[in-house]
Amino acid sequence: MAQESLRLSASTVAAMPQESLRLVSHPIAAHDGRLPRQYTREGQGAKKDMSPPLEWYGVPEGTRSLALVVQDIDADPAVPWTHWVVANIPPDTKGLPEGFSGKEGAAGRENGGLQEGVNDWKQPGWRGPVPPSRGHRIQFKLYALDDEMHLGNKVTKDKLMEAIEGHVLGEAELTAVF
Repeated sequence: MAQESLRLSASTVAAMPQESLRLVSHPIAAHDGRLPRQYTREGQGAKKDMSPPLEWYGVPEGTRSLALVVQDIDADPAVPWTHWVVANIPPDTKGLPEGFSGKEGAAGRENGGLQEGVNDWKQPGWRGPVPPSRGHRIQFKLYALDDEMHLGNKVTKDKLMEAIEGHVLGEAELTAVF
């Protein structure tokens, strides 16, 4: 039986998987995977309908922009309800702070070409869930892309998903229950 040795060339090492893209939200983790009320339309006063804080790690090499889509995947199995669409997040951005959506001059909005898209209420930015019953899963999906997306005005989830086809370098997903 011949012994085979393992040799790693520079190209083999370069092709090895990098740290995978990860998406986290500490308030969701602290609530055992549940979306806290302040990020829903059922919150109270100023603590209502705020976009949740998100952080990500392991952005793949070659990433030129990031995109985020947040959907209620239990609203309608055929067509999930879209709560938030964000395109052209600069790749060196490490996350979006609590209440980021809708704030004028928020980090990255002016410098990196970041665009908040239109949700299924036909409004730009985050709109928290208010489903008719509890137990809905809210999916946060982050895409690392090899290019910036030129989407024009009124970015929608469908427009974004069509544009990123063939440009995805990595994906990360976080699901919270409401």
